[in-house]
Amino acid sequence: MIRGVAIIYGIYLLLPIVLLVVGSVGQSWTNSLLPEGLTGRWYLELWADPSFRRAFVNSLVVAGSACVINAVLAVPLAYSLYHGARRRGSAAARIVSAMPVAVPTITLGFGYLIVFNSDAMPWLGSLPLLVAAHAVHTLPYLTHTVLGDLRHLGLERLEQAAATLGATPRQQFLGVVLPSLRQSLTSGLVMVAAISVGEFNLTNLLVGFQDRTYPVVLLQAFYGATGFACAATVVLLVLASASAFASSFVLRKKTP
Repeated sequence: MIRGVAIIYGIYLLLPIVLLVVGSVGQSWTNSLLPEGLTGRWYLELWADPSFRRAFVNSLVVAGSACVINAVLAVPLAYSLYHGARRRGSAAARIVSAMPVAVPTITLGFGYLIVFNSDAMPWLGSLPLLVAAHAVHTLPYLTHTVLGDLRHLGLERLEQAAATLGATPRQQFLGVVLPSLRQSLTSGLVMVAAISVGEFNLTNLLVGFQDRTYPVVLLQAFYGATGFACAATVVLLVLASASAFASSFVLRKKTP
């Protein structure tokens, strides 16, 4: 029974992906269950399309920038939340850090539209605003990944041992905390990159025409040839899947 449910669920997940891959190498796909013919022209046309190449680079730039910002902010934030778990105000800090996850992205997007489409801050459509939005949206994921690792490590014992050897709080943070978080930070950043690369709702509301990311440009492909749209979707799927598998590999390597 359980195995049957697992098989059905696996088919439910994999069938759309298989159809996309098949469609991306099909010559034509019109009013039929499966595409007809076999071709690689759609991938060649995708590579030759300058709008998709530009969008691909933009996605990498936005994701990479969000990772850098999160790497700077997430570790101190998680460290503060860990040590403030028994202090007043820690619950509020947790709520604030988790709000981008709890609040739908379209709500965040409309908030940005209202604030940054004004005379005081006319930044709507700019790449820096898009980077900031992705950083805010993905920060809780990395923060809670690092926070979970801090709890698993039993950081208090490590810090007490370092303190008995004369280490200052700054030396404890740089010499004990950061090296211990290397693998969780890496896997969390890979996850952030995967989320950023595939994000559409928030990006579609904020991005300018010149700085469109890959998912936004991908939407226009579905108004053209089906094979081209499938090929463009497969590229995005491969990029996001590679990030996810890399994150899982790092976590598996860390687990004893």
